[in-house]
Amino acid sequence: MTDSARPSAPAGTGSAPSLVPARVPLHREGLTPPALPREALPQHVACVMDGNGRWANARGLARTEGHRVGESTMMDVIAGAVELGVPELSVYAFSTENWRRSPAEVRFLMGFTRTVLRAQTDDLLAWGVRVNWVGREPRLWKSVLSEVRRSERITAGNETMVLNMCLNYGGRAEIADAARAMARDVEAGRLKASSISERTIQRYLYSPSMRDVDLFIRTGGEQRTSNFLMWESAYAELYLSDLPWPEFDRTALWRAVESYVGRDRRFGGAVDKVAPQG
Repeated sequence: MTDSARPSAPAGTGSAPSLVPARVPLHREGLTPPALPREALPQHVACVMDGNGRWANARGLARTEGHRVGESTMMDVIAGAVELGVPELSVYAFSTENWRRSPAEVRFLMGFTRTVLRAQTDDLLAWGVRVNWVGREPRLWKSVLSEVRRSERITAGNETMVLNMCLNYGGRAEIADAARAMARDVEAGRLKASSISERTIQRYLYSPSMRDVDLFIRTGGEQRTSNFLMWESAYAELYLSDLPWPEFDRTALWRAVESYVGRDRRFGGAVDKVAPQG
């Protein structure tokens, strides 16, 4: 599914009772999430926050300005997910392929990520959000790794929602790293090759407790998953938005979730709706 314009308030907005502590900031216009059955909500939403640079360039600004605006979008979407009752949210903050960008943009993104983590951790703590870093350690700036580990420690006791900050992350890299770790354990006699199953592989991923992705959102008009949570998104519902990330907000998230709730998820199964003859 795609959308091409900033959404108005979702159907049902204003009718859902608030289940979120007052500490979560309200929508700037006072909008509230749609009234959706809690059992129908996606348990894990993943976001590819795309379109920051193109949004900035279209306005005669440097790509880095799009990332700055994208920070407030990310926090608004996190708040909206908490309001809605989504228990897990993953954001693609920096991929293993992003190292191919210009040195200046990479330096900005690393420094900016560090600054965002430092500035926003107190709010995430107050909102009941637990930060979880997902990614590779090699090449990631030590100062960024130190900051994300600090956020993890500070928010470790929170239970409202898990926020997976995917930094220096790649889906193929994650699977390759898992395979390498399993091979080492087989060689050392700690694991039998004949016993390896999907559940075994899950234990070797970066974040073994991560839920499977139910709803996969990509902004910016592109129609690809870009190596994000490949294993975890095997049966994710895709929601492709034409909005660049700086123009996405919590109401757009709510519309995406409404779309998800209305879909028929069969996980490879099917029901014959034709009446048997005879």
